Amino acid sequence: MDASSAYQDNLPVTSDALLAQLDGWGIGYQLHTHVPLRTVEDAKAVEDQFLAPGERALRLKNLYLRDRKKRNYLVSLEQDRAIDLKALGAALGVGGLSFGSTERLLENLGIRPGAVSPLAMITGVQKGVTFFLDAQAQDADVICMHPLVNDRTVVMARDALLAFFEKIGVDVRYV
Repeated sequence: MDASSAYQDNLPVTSDALLAQLDGWGIGYQLHTHVPLRTVEDAKAVEDQFLAPGERALRLKNLYLRDRKKRNYLVSLEQDRAIDLKALGAALGVGGLSFGSTERLLENLGIRPGAVSPLAMITGVQKGVTFFLDAQAQDADVICMHPLVNDRTVVMARDALLAFFEKIGVDVRYV
């Protein structure tokens, strides 16, 4: 199955339910619908049109990782940052990082490949997933991310994203 909203009904939390929850909490965002974005390059082709002139945006690439002790991590980094899993593991203070399987991604974050997002912590926090966010987020005006599906993007103010994490009980760790 693909990661678009056409198949969201098979997710533990649908994109529609997530957006309704954000609305219920009064957490603001701008929603954009587009063709499914599967790669950073796909996202770069469309995300500029979502941003206001001069807006400092953090655009993310998201990694679902496991360590040798089978602990799960979601790491959201600036999309152009080079990734070396050994160096990343050292920065996070964990060893033996590898990518989690598609099955574990769905089980632990409630999403499919291509739709990995900090917003998936709505499921991940209940499954004990540890979240790390690029330290550049602290200087961003807005953060662009998928709302659990890859044919939608939300642009959310940094403070709104932090309010979301507070509501669901996520301890944000910066890397």
